[in-house]
Amino acid sequence: MTDLRTRLQDELGASVSFAPAELDRVRADRSGQRAPDRPLAVVRARTVDEVQRLLRLATETGTPVVPRGAGTGLAGGGMGGAGAIVLDLSAMDRILELDPLDELAVVEAGVLNGDLDAAARAHGLWYAPDPASRAISSIGGNIATNAGGLLCAKYGVTREAVLGLAVVLADGRLLRTGRRTVKGVTGYDLTALLTGSEGTLGVIVEATVRLRPVPAGEPVTIAAAFADLEAAAAACTAVIAARLRPAMLELVDAGGLARIRAHLGDAAVAGTPIEHLAPGEAFVLAQADDTDAPATAAAIAEVLREAGGRVALAADAVTGERLVAIRRAWHPALAASGEVLIEDVSVPRSRLADMFRAIDEIGRRHGVEIPTLAHAGDGNLHPNFVYDGDEVPERVWAAADDLFRAAVALGGTLTGEHGVGILKRRWLRDELGDDGLELQRGIKALFDPAGILNPEVMFDPGVSRIPA
Repeated sequence: MTDLRTRLQDELGASVSFAPAELDRVRADRSGQRAPDRPLAVVRARTVDEVQRLLRLATETGTPVVPRGAGTGLAGGGMGGAGAIVLDLSAMDRILELDPLDELAVVEAGVLNGDLDAAARAHGLWYAPDPASRAISSIGGNIATNAGGLLCAKYGVTREAVLGLAVVLADGRLLRTGRRTVKGVTGYDLTALLTGSEGTLGVIVEATVRLRPVPAGEPVTIAAAFADLEAAAAACTAVIAARLRPAMLELVDAGGLARIRAHLGDAAVAGTPIEHLAPGEAFVLAQADDTDAPATAAAIAEVLREAGGRVALAADAVTGERLVAIRRAWHPALAASGEVLIEDVSVPRSRLADMFRAIDEIGRRHGVEIPTLAHAGDGNLHPNFVYDGDEVPERVWAAADDLFRAAVALGGTLTGEHGVGILKRRWLRDELGDDGLELQRGIKALFDPAGILNPEVMFDPGVSRIPA
């Protein structure tokens, strides 16, 4: 161990830290989980060459490496534990190129989502992937988990925005995938494979991403209240069935909204439709953008009214953005009242009400509250569990187990955008099946024969390390 520490310092100098406070920082992310032990070291890489040198040394010594961006992950995918080196990419934060003509940007992995978007807007462009954590999450981490967000219903998840990657493989080789062209089908799509691979196949150090022209005109925001959650979910499904494509279609349950109001205070909702919600009512937030925003918003509002909603259009763009900001306060509001296990399942949009019904039944059966919001436009739900203490209570895990199985039974998936991480690895076989899981293990072995890259993530402990 002493020899490895010495070699790390000799190889990477000031980029290496063994400071206890730094080691403790990387033991946790925003999933509410924490590794039981400190990692061996943190390497805060500033160049691709440093990443390559670290991975060559790690492969030689068989040392696990945990890639980490801004630490905003929600599935425990970037936490360093005993014997591991945490590779912190947050200092690789340069926008290397922004090309308005080809509508693309080339960025290092540590660039924050919101910073890229702000830079693009100076050229009349924007970066569409829009996770709720956009102000604090990095592009590399967004790509590693194929992050989604509030605008997926119209603009898709991160994968749709990624044109190419620069990835350092486990043995230190630099692999470049993809292209800068609009079209291209040469060979297998390794860019898509690496997107969402959670640092288990390689370390993303650079990305070429697609930008879009900023939508014309002001967005129009619609708010609607429904007597209960199932009615609200059915209304959202009706919007999609009407062949309308809002830029945003969010559903917040009464319990979650009450926590948001308590966290932000009454002043935050004053003058918005949320101020007049009755206890127990579910809330739907929709937004239309681009040149047809007024007509699209009017059509969405009519569908929501016909579905039984009490509907109001935001008076102006400022009020609309206040409503969106209230929605984005979901996680901070829950985190203010305890530890939070933030779950993430997706179902076909036609089964949204069925999934909400299942969540309600599961919560009652296990005696736990499950505040839930949904990116209703794409069927992605975030059931949450708030608890006290350092460990997730067994009744919460039992409820989560039923929740995941219900989502899969409805034709859905264990995770729509957070990734598997360490939190959901025990359920991976249930969705993929034996053959699918073994094939994925084989892909892992091809990219990472020694099993050093994020070895505790995605696969059960002991499974991710591929025998020689």
